[in-house]
Amino acid sequence: MPRFAANLSFLFLDRPFLERFAAAAACGFKAVEFHFPYEFPPDEVAAAAREAGVAVVLFNFPAGNWAVGERGIACLPERIAEFREGVARAATWAESLNCPRVNCLAGLRPEGITEAVLRDTLVDNLRFAADALAGAGRQVLLEPLNSRDTPRFFVDRTVPALALLDAAGRSNLFLQYDIYHAQVMEGDLALTLMRNLPWVGHIQLADNPGRHEPGTGEINFPFLFRHLDAIGYQGWIGCEYAPSGRSEDSFGWLDALMRT
Repeated sequence: MPRFAANLSFLFLDRPFLERFAAAAACGFKAVEFHFPYEFPPDEVAAAAREAGVAVVLFNFPAGNWAVGERGIACLPERIAEFREGVARAATWAESLNCPRVNCLAGLRPEGITEAVLRDTLVDNLRFAADALAGAGRQVLLEPLNSRDTPRFFVDRTVPALALLDAAGRSNLFLQYDIYHAQVMEGDLALTLMRNLPWVGHIQLADNPGRHEPGTGEINFPFLFRHLDAIGYQGWIGCEYAPSGRSEDSFGWLDALMRT
């Protein structure tokens, strides 16, 4: 059966961030992920995870000013220095949290810069990040986001993301496959996962439409979970969804899966 991690940037939002680790553990999760831990001291976040008994399996590199709509800076040539400073910061956090992977968000496509320059900038930054984290045995992930919810996002589909990883040419670069984003942009989830499994470092989920918990939309999650077992996926699946009610009341799908 797949292993699930609670995404603390989406779940248990009625609690302060550092209290969400224990809330996830109380609901049976053995692992957590989140977007950005940087506003808290690393030792406080590490202590919250340790005291709750959960592993931290994923977080993101600094991604610009999230509050004003930025969604990463890795493709932006004028912000290379800022991205690389963020890589060093994330590496420190990953060490403190014993986190095995860090996710890269490419950013929004700006006006006035060619696709070739944006692509080359992203590839160079992926190489830099991969090299910076390789010595500690950590993975760097690249995540496509759907361009319906995030217009102008530079990497919005699986095939272009894989081409960028291939161009970067580092063995610790992998794809973060978000089932929700992939369903919005391309569908064909089972075949895409089967064909590209060696390059999938992490999976996230939410149903579509609405980005709520499994069972609220069109995606056949029981089939997908069986499929992931059948093709041999061994990684974590992050529950990155907006619960349709209280977080604690949104895990019926997981309870049912545990009983099968």
